Amino acid sequence: MSLTDSLEAIFDADRLLRAAEEELLSTKDAAALSAIIRGATTEALELEDGEESEMRLERLADLSAQVPGPEAVDNLLRILDHPAASVRVVAGEALRDVAYERYTEAAHAIGRAIAAGELNTALAEVPWVVLEVAEPDPITLLRKLLGASDARVVASTIEALADLGDPSAADAIARFVDDPREVRLDDSEEDTSATLGELASAALRVFEALSADE
Repeated sequence: MSLTDSLEAIFDADRLLRAAEEELLSTKDAAALSAIIRGATTEALELEDGEESEMRLERLADLSAQVPGPEAVDNLLRILDHPAASVRVVAGEALRDVAYERYTEAAHAIGRAIAAGELNTALAEVPWVVLEVAEPDPITLLRKLLGASDARVVASTIEALADLGDPSAADAIARFVDDPREVRLDDSEEDTSATLGELASAALRVFEALSADE
């Protein structure tokens, strides 16, 4: 196959993909479609072939974001909980799109995940999605995330609140200043760690500096 033929094959495959997706999403039975996507997600999560699993989950994340209803958003959070960064990137972008268009639905799904206390990898990603959307009320949802039992979720939320720079969150963060739980931080140069107390204290210093500048 020539290079030109290979390029044409890519165009043909993309055309077929778009047509198949349009046909799938055109169904009037959203509940049935949501059930099919959830079942396919379970199958993809159980595949031994990691590359195939990740490919399917990335596609399923995009589809989940386009299906109305709470079950589809819950399913999207399941995908966001995957250990592969490539899957989480796609799922995070899909959750962001849902939050822009159906914020209340996304917030309720996140609340259910917090209550269940299981999707902690996903919940540690959520604060950055909330921060990017930043409406209509990010502080309320971020405060809820501070109630998660997993230290990674709390750490991510504290950092997101510090980046948001809203001193009204100071009281919610202050209760962690003596928390000794240690978390690993993703750094561009090297892996570092800090306690929740250290992160909380740093966030409070940010708020103090912002208040002093006003």
